[in-house]
Amino acid sequence: MNRTEALRILGLKEDATSDDIKAAYKETAQILHPDRFASNRKLQERATEQFKNLQEAYEFLTSGKGARSASGRGRRASGASAGSPHAQVAYTAEDEIAARLAGIAAAKAQLVAQRDVAYDQRRNGGVMAGIGAVVALVCGRKLGILGIVAAAGVTAAVWGVVQVVNAQRSIALLDSHIAELVAEQKRLKQQLEEE
Repeated sequence: MNRTEALRILGLKEDATSDDIKAAYKETAQILHPDRFASNRKLQERATEQFKNLQEAYEFLTSGKGARSASGRGRRASGASAGSPHAQVAYTAEDEIAARLAGIAAAKAQLVAQRDVAYDQRRNGGVMAGIGAVVALVCGRKLGILGIVAAAGVTAAVWGVVQVVNAQRSIALLDSHIAELVAEQKRLKQQLEEE
């Protein structure tokens, strides 16, 4: 992992400060924490993987390995000479808000991708429930092999219904998280416009 990849995972630009990194990490960690997806094993596994990537990026950036190069990016504080090795880089509240917005955009993109997976699961569950119900109805009154097929159809229908219900719960949860992000994004944009 390099600095650019780590910053991308956090949704930050190359000139992000350590405060930007901490803020983006905290926000994204709250959004992606696997415990928020305890009701859906697949989403929880995916969130766990993304959370590990987030932690790895944060540790890389805060350990000193991902320190910003001395390329002079950013704005120098007044009173510090550009050639001074101790020159401080000053960032405004606008920079912080922009970093937070970038973190929110990255988290939102990840949640939308997870929601798309849940939509696919719901669709597949509905198809399975429909096919299972048709098979059960067609073969339901027969004995022998067709009776076994009917039992398999009932099982498939029940599994499909369970899949649809679980996927719908996940979609509702993800939609609420996305709505929270959108509200925070709007609030930050208004704050940015006011400054």
